[in-house]
Amino acid sequence: MKQQNGKLKVGYVVSAWPRLSETFILNEVIGVERLGVRLQIFTLKETKDKVPNAKASRVHAQVTCLSIKHNLTAAGRSSVRLFVRQPVRFCQTVLRALRHRRWGVLGCFFQATYLAEILVRGSLTHLHAHFAHDPTLVTMFAHYLTGIPYSFTAHAKDIYVKTSPELLRAEAQTAQAVVTCTEYNRRYLSTRIGSADNGKLHCIYHGLDLSQFNFCSPRTLNGEPPVILSVARLVEKKGLSDLILAAHILRQRGRRFQVEIVGDGPLRQSLEAQVRQLGLNHQVRFLGPLPHEKLCRIYQRVCLFALPCVVAADGDRDGIPNVLLEAMASGVPVVSTPVSGIPEVICSEVEGLLVPPNSPARLADALNRLLESPQLREQLALAARAKIETCFSIEKNSAQLLSLIQQVGADENTLSV
Repeated sequence: MKQQNGKLKVGYVVSAWPRLSETFILNEVIGVERLGVRLQIFTLKETKDKVPNAKASRVHAQVTCLSIKHNLTAAGRSSVRLFVRQPVRFCQTVLRALRHRRWGVLGCFFQATYLAEILVRGSLTHLHAHFAHDPTLVTMFAHYLTGIPYSFTAHAKDIYVKTSPELLRAEAQTAQAVVTCTEYNRRYLSTRIGSADNGKLHCIYHGLDLSQFNFCSPRTLNGEPPVILSVARLVEKKGLSDLILAAHILRQRGRRFQVEIVGDGPLRQSLEAQVRQLGLNHQVRFLGPLPHEKLCRIYQRVCLFALPCVVAADGDRDGIPNVLLEAMASGVPVVSTPVSGIPEVICSEVEGLLVPPNSPARLADALNRLLESPQLREQLALAARAKIETCFSIEKNSAQLLSLIQQVGADENTLSV
């Protein structure tokens, strides 16, 4: 791979920047920059988050928004210039785009022309997209238009709901490498892309900057109601309705506790209505979205962390929720479910407790068990922190991604000689 001034120059293509619900991308960008890589970030739309992420100020990369809504004239001019300069390549890319009978594909094509024009003027030699739907589609079209190689990371909803097997195969066929964040996803993708895999498919876990998460021994219950924390987008796959039902069961058993739910999303009103219906207004609080630095402080004072993930009706599911890693790094004992990649980070009875999805009673049993046993809380918390340090540090995982990009770049140069 070509380098400038001894440093790689890589373009990241993401949906929006920065998103509170996608701190794993922010962590990766910070980690890769620390390794000396020069980055430029391209976002397909502006973020709608009302709460800023202060960590984004630590990123040095220039951010360029490719939104057609805000760059319609520029995108149109880019398309004309690309057509005049390379009419055959332009028309071939249009035909390829039209093969993917998918809503919004032409919008992605025009964003790709805008991106391609920037790439032609710049010095980036590799693109890396996050999420297999629109960001990778735009990146693939930009590759067709410019020849610049690319890789992408696939996550969760993008592969289980939003991207067809045909499109996944096309993206994998032209990418130099396909990364995903769990072994569960890697096995699933392997069945979807088939021969397009060709050794390109890799699992690299998301990493945490462990300096942000001070390990605090599990809190003793000193008379105050213990706090059970959950942090999530308020969507079906997070299983928060089951957590509320488990809280109802705990209250019926006479257990004192407080549930705090951090986050926002389309199910907030229905979840709040469930709390009212069950008479849990004094036991369950919705805190809304919070700045990440404030969330890190909350981890230091809570007793337990619960995230009873499920597979949604449309097939959507988590990979490994970043908040599970954060709670484990902070010394908070965790309860979750063996959905998707979660068993890869939590071995039940070792680093946390896993209960069957859609099982509020079993969830209540696990929470009650932890509330009753300081020894179990301490045991699980220590093992969980060790697991995070071993497998989920941002230094290790960013180095893995960088090594992969360097390797595929070297292979590309070898083939072009």
